[in-house]
Amino acid sequence: MTAAMVWWGVAIYVIVSLVLAYYSRTGKAVDMTDYFLGNRKMGGFVSALSYSATTYSAFMLVGLAGLTYAGGVGALGFELIYLAGVSLIVFFGPRFWLAGKKYGYVTPTEMLGDRYNSKAVAVVTSLASCIFLIPYSAVQLTGVGYLLSSMSDNVISFTTGVTIAAILAIVFTMIAGIRSVMWTDALQAIVMIVTATLVVLIVISTLGGFGTFFNTLATDHPGSLAVPGKGFFSFPTFLSLTLPWIFFCISNPQVSQRLYMPASFSSMRRMLLGFLVFGFIYTLVSIIWGYAALIKFPNLENADLATPTLLSSDVVPPVLALVVMLGIMAAAISTIDSIILTLSSLISRDVYRNAAKHATDKRQLLVGKIVIPIITILAYLFAQLQLDLIAVLSVSASAGLLVIVPAYVGVFFWKRGTAAGVLTSVVLSGLLVAFLELTKIKPFGYGSGVWGFLLSIVLFIAVSAVTSAPTEKANHFIHDLNSELRNKKRKTALSNHGKIV
Repeated sequence: MTAAMVWWGVAIYVIVSLVLAYYSRTGKAVDMTDYFLGNRKMGGFVSALSYSATTYSAFMLVGLAGLTYAGGVGALGFELIYLAGVSLIVFFGPRFWLAGKKYGYVTPTEMLGDRYNSKAVAVVTSLASCIFLIPYSAVQLTGVGYLLSSMSDNVISFTTGVTIAAILAIVFTMIAGIRSVMWTDALQAIVMIVTATLVVLIVISTLGGFGTFFNTLATDHPGSLAVPGKGFFSFPTFLSLTLPWIFFCISNPQVSQRLYMPASFSSMRRMLLGFLVFGFIYTLVSIIWGYAALIKFPNLENADLATPTLLSSDVVPPVLALVVMLGIMAAAISTIDSIILTLSSLISRDVYRNAAKHATDKRQLLVGKIVIPIITILAYLFAQLQLDLIAVLSVSASAGLLVIVPAYVGVFFWKRGTAAGVLTSVVLSGLLVAFLELTKIKPFGYGSGVWGFLLSIVLFIAVSAVTSAPTEKANHFIHDLNSELRNKKRKTALSNHGKIV
């Protein structure tokens, strides 16, 4: 594939996405709810595609394929556990949605601050999310950089690819907020799943069909079909990688914030079901990508180059390779702009509003728009480090967010949780995760997420037990949500019964 083809493909993608983003606007967004949540009126189909594109980013066809190349079939179990973890939305999704509708929350951390009756909780959890999500944004930029440089035979440099992705993320975010992000996400999700599935079937056919494909793996790379196989997926490594993934849907604010957006319960259900179907197919496709690269190019120095190398080879027709490349690029950018949008809402809603005396909704929105390019520049600088194994770096970023999970559980299910418990667990456990990540220390072979999560649970429970809980607030909050949830379920059951009759 020539560099000219890559440039033309990128140009066409940019034009189509910009047109869609522009027409997604329904007038000028004048408040926080409209700009960041789409006025809580997003439909199930678009929500499902956007949720999928936001979650399945450069991590999948670049990161998960690379992890398969390096570690074998353990990567499949690792990703399927993430899909299983999405079942947590059954318990948390309706409660997030009801709380958002009832109390007007824009961000998940705003909900934490209100529930624990503490501005400090909102500020600290917002800043913690920023600290750990900016590296995750950088992962997506890194994926685009690797992709464009490899596909163009280094005519397009890594830095140029990262710069293109960063600029597009800012533009898509600024045009119309979450509306433009979700509609461009929907387009990108369709391109991702259709092209990746089609091309992987062509690759399998080129390599002799499924029978020959797996026989070759069993003969030439038997370790890739067993756990721990090549030795990569030991139990401590597997647990360290999967634990942050299990709680991803509630620990990562760019995902949990989406639970405020559906127009109704039925829209949320369609969003979840659509995402599960999309995720299962895309997981299998990504695993096969990694195996195909292992068969065709068994001696790559960097496993993250498995997919780009396969796409730029003679195994894939150039036009189809270009379309898949654009799908991966679109997936990465959809995740970047979603994270940027969420982080800007955290800064404006939970940091600026709690620090300023006259933080009107209009001023909050202005601050949110101002910090969008600042966050992107920080992610851009981090991406220039070009750290290896995108999948592992993604999990490392999510490991830091695990420390907020006990606080979210306490919001809905434990009245004794206190602000002191949240602050202690998030700060101290977050520092532990950062220390372990920076020093590369793994006590007993387990990663930072395992130790940070365990410490956050212990600290949250222990400190809450010896400090005063906002009992009246907790009783009111949990009782009201549970009552409304029962009423919603009752009305849904009666409605479904009426339809059957």
